[in-house]
Amino acid sequence: MDTRTVVVLEGDQTGQELLEEALRVLAPDVIGIELAFPRYDLSLERRRQTRNEVVHEAAAAIREHGLGLKAATVTPETRGDVGSPNRILREEIAGRVIVRTGRRIPGVVPFGGVHSPISVVRMAVGDAYGAEEWREGEGEDEVAFRTERIERRICRAVAEFAFRQAERTGAKVFGGPKYTVSPTYEGMLKEEMDAAAGRHPHVPYEPQLIDATFALLVAATGAPLVIPALNRDGDILSDLVLPLFGSIAGSESLAGPRRRCRGRTSRTRWR
Repeated sequence: MDTRTVVVLEGDQTGQELLEEALRVLAPDVIGIELAFPRYDLSLERRRQTRNEVVHEAAAAIREHGLGLKAATVTPETRGDVGSPNRILREEIAGRVIVRTGRRIPGVVPFGGVHSPISVVRMAVGDAYGAEEWREGEGEDEVAFRTERIERRICRAVAEFAFRQAERTGAKVFGGPKYTVSPTYEGMLKEEMDAAAGRHPHVPYEPQLIDATFALLVAATGAPLVIPALNRDGDILSDLVLPLFGSIAGSESLAGPRRRCRGRTSRTRWR
């Protein structure tokens, strides 16, 4: 891994504007280090032109250099389009965990009295993203199907990271999937959460169903929280948590594989 190279993944609209401002913070006259910034245009227009080839090239560069800074990108709504570049990137860098943390912004009064940081730790791959989808029948009899899957290794990575994050930050592991309704599918994550709780007995642990988690978060005023989640649940949950502190636009987000590259952990920074 080249520690002096940061792969820059350009995006769309406000996301690109925020990316350019973030890069100003990494200028040599600010940090005192010369960094290389190879750039890849992941705007919707470019992804359509290359049929996502530029996304695969960017993923290869991240695997080589170990670090990337990505702007927000538009995901088209229609079937048969280029889809989400984030899913492709996460799969190709062997991503397992995404961490999104909401914390106080100086001068911004948080919503509902929430003051302590809240981190959402979600699956980077699988679940509703990349699921096989199809339709059968016609008219009112038409039926849509979707086949989703999760892996125990990903569940274990999410649960373990959540408890380590809570251990580092003095937080409580809180929330979880809807394991009562789906004990086979969603229960796999709950099993790994319980196992991680056994490995980290000093970390406060309060499992909650995902719907209860949403309801209780609005009134969360106590200790910092770390919330393990399925991919889809975590995506929605982070979009609730981050506005509690001000704005989703400037939120911090971290994704990447839990593997070692020349003695250092490889991660990808998303904007």
